[in-house]
Amino acid sequence: MTTTHVTIIGAGLGGLTLARVLHVHGIASTVYEAESSPTARAQGGMLDIHDYNGQLALQAAGLMEEFPGLVLEGREAARLVDRDGTVLFDQPDDGTGGRPEVQRGELRQLLLDSLPPGTVRWGHKVSGTRPLGGGRHEVTFADGTSVVTDLLVGADGAWSRVRPLLSAATPEYTGMSCVEVYLYDADTRHPASAKAVGGGALYVLAPGKGFVTHREKGSDLHTYVMLARPQEWFTEIDFTDPAAAVARIAKEFDGWAPELTALITDADTAPVLRPLAALPAEHRWERVPGVTLIGDAAHVAAPNGEGANLAMLDGAELAQALAARPDDVETALAAYEQAMFPRSAETASEGTELYALMFGDDTPHGLISMFTGEEGTD
Repeated sequence: MTTTHVTIIGAGLGGLTLARVLHVHGIASTVYEAESSPTARAQGGMLDIHDYNGQLALQAAGLMEEFPGLVLEGREAARLVDRDGTVLFDQPDDGTGGRPEVQRGELRQLLLDSLPPGTVRWGHKVSGTRPLGGGRHEVTFADGTSVVTDLLVGADGAWSRVRPLLSAATPEYTGMSCVEVYLYDADTRHPASAKAVGGGALYVLAPGKGFVTHREKGSDLHTYVMLARPQEWFTEIDFTDPAAAVARIAKEFDGWAPELTALITDADTAPVLRPLAALPAEHRWERVPGVTLIGDAAHVAAPNGEGANLAMLDGAELAQALAARPDDVETALAAYEQAMFPRSAETASEGTELYALMFGDDTPHGLISMFTGEEGTD
């Protein structure tokens, strides 16, 4: 058994930002991650890092000089297309949007490279946690080892193993799932679809369904097929048979323009089902000595462009609170949570409104109004 000062569970963007900002302030931490290595799995697609949260976290981490080297130019462009292929709204990337796009994996690697060697302990899957009294906790790992810590931070995502120390809440299905697919080298191999997507993000929406496609590095196209269906509907699809699964998903878009449906039917990867789950928007807990949560562990919501940014800001603000009160951890944790709770609740509510615009009965007209500011929306 070993003892550490700050123990962070989860080496995602939130946990790594927390570790980095703690390091900047001379506070040691150890990050325990279930994955066996930094390359154990693909790290997801594009992230827009906002100037009002994610970039603030990078500033606190002292990494803003390196950040521009990750930015993919032109990817802030947005295009809204009707299901017949008609362009309804087309916004170019003029460099003033404040939401530059980067690859999640590259941003994660930037954070990893900024930490002292040995900060992240790979291959440590949490099997249990328990309080020991006096604000101390024990974390047990699947390999039988354990660690005792004075401060435990759950940065371990939607299905956090740390959250039960604070809250009985668990994420619930939102009623919508997405199916992820890729087209690789689309400018050459899938030119009609590449032309339809344009230089940044493509939205093709209808009540209860649609596509959201991002142009990633080079000309790879990453599509999220969104469907508001019960989980049982997806259970009936055999995702171990990629061709059959693609055919069933594509059937929901019969009659749509072929350059759009090709984003599914011509996919170069097997479809990956991702049910969308969320905690209650007002999720919070009473202060428990020696433990707190950041990111999705604290406030997972349906994807709305804010999740990674909020996780990074959570990590940065928690680290700054601890650095400002090194002799009063409980006051630091209370200050962090006091700011985090209303921020995450507001963002979750805004996300619910966004989904109503994107997939409600009035789509895509409500979303066009949001993009153009016709209804006073910023």
